[in-house]
Amino acid sequence: MLKMGKWAVAIWVMLICNQPVFAQEFRALAQVNIAESEIKLSAHKAQVSLNISQSVPFRISALDMPPRLVVDFNEVDFTGVARTDIFPQADTNDGLRFGAFDRGWSRLILELGTPMTLNSADMRVLEDSAGAIIDIQLSASNAEDFANWASESQAKLRGIPKELPRFAPKPRQNGERPLVVVIDAGHGGIDSGAEREGVRESSLVLTFAKELQSLLQEEGGMEVHLTRDRDIFVPLQARVSFARKMNADVFLSIHADALEKGRATGTSIYTLSDEASDAASHQLAQSQDRGDLLAGVDLTGQDDKISELLMEMVRRETTPRTDMLAAAMLDGIRTSLGSMHRRPHLKAGFSVLRAADIPSVLIELGFMSSSNDLAQMLDPGWRDQISFGILLALQSWKADDAEAATLIRK
Repeated sequence: MLKMGKWAVAIWVMLICNQPVFAQEFRALAQVNIAESEIKLSAHKAQVSLNISQSVPFRISALDMPPRLVVDFNEVDFTGVARTDIFPQADTNDGLRFGAFDRGWSRLILELGTPMTLNSADMRVLEDSAGAIIDIQLSASNAEDFANWASESQAKLRGIPKELPRFAPKPRQNGERPLVVVIDAGHGGIDSGAEREGVRESSLVLTFAKELQSLLQEEGGMEVHLTRDRDIFVPLQARVSFARKMNADVFLSIHADALEKGRATGTSIYTLSDEASDAASHQLAQSQDRGDLLAGVDLTGQDDKISELLMEMVRRETTPRTDMLAAAMLDGIRTSLGSMHRRPHLKAGFSVLRAADIPSVLIELGFMSSSNDLAQMLDPGWRDQISFGILLALQSWKADDAEAATLIRK
């Protein structure tokens, strides 16, 4: 369960997306399961337990005089729900209201009768369905503490734009339009990455990214964008934000690292995991993130527990698609090159792969610490081969992903 501190002033849960926000009509992503939802209120505590058909962002605040709990939901539809359905005390207490509040948002207001403070807030995804349970617990407090909570929470809400951010997952591609691919050439500018024999990783992967872009556009008919097209520094989070801005179906991060210890060779595919496949994978993930820190980008304070909770819910859909993409990459590259790293599919906590809503893989073309790998990566013919393998992979994945989306809709 996700615990909130005694002095928590508000919960603000949303997907982080650096795109313009456009007001849209209420679409009601989630329905309330009346039979599995209940609100309990006494002089000493309050509990709100809502069973909804889909996990959505929500936020909690308070209003004083009289003391009220306010819960805003991104597109939860209360149509057809009577107060007594979820709040048996409604016959004797009319202090419950809920319904549409703003475009794409609904609100629930519960009069507490006495000052209370927030003890915990939890959203749990149900394992046997796409639904979720929101559980909020409060306990008796004093008037001063509650007034402070209400004041601080409302001050925080005033900082939120009038057109509230929406939770609107990007529609999955269904095979009827060009695949949108974002290629991320690792490093750049002040962060040159690995260097061997006068060759910079940042330059090598940029050359490859441009070549791959041309092939995917000309031979694959895909829409392809580069996170950088010259030798400039791009923060890791900006790379992910750019992919969202381009409405990417796929995100490919290209690297050619070096390992001081070990004899790593060959092409490998990385997918996101908080637990690295091995020590070398952990070392690589740390070195990638360190580039941002060395360039003056402070990554501290970015680990918002509640936002991460929501992102994990989105990853439940994205992770199988990412795994399918990684498998397609392995097949395509093997078909084209004939050989890869001895463990071709590895996992690590690369920050650049943390787009919750976009299937993302990191492709290690090879390791500059291997003279053989470096010679291959400098060979235009070899780069053409692996590029063709990636093209085959994306074509295969597009078809399989569209078929999977069709089955889900049925």
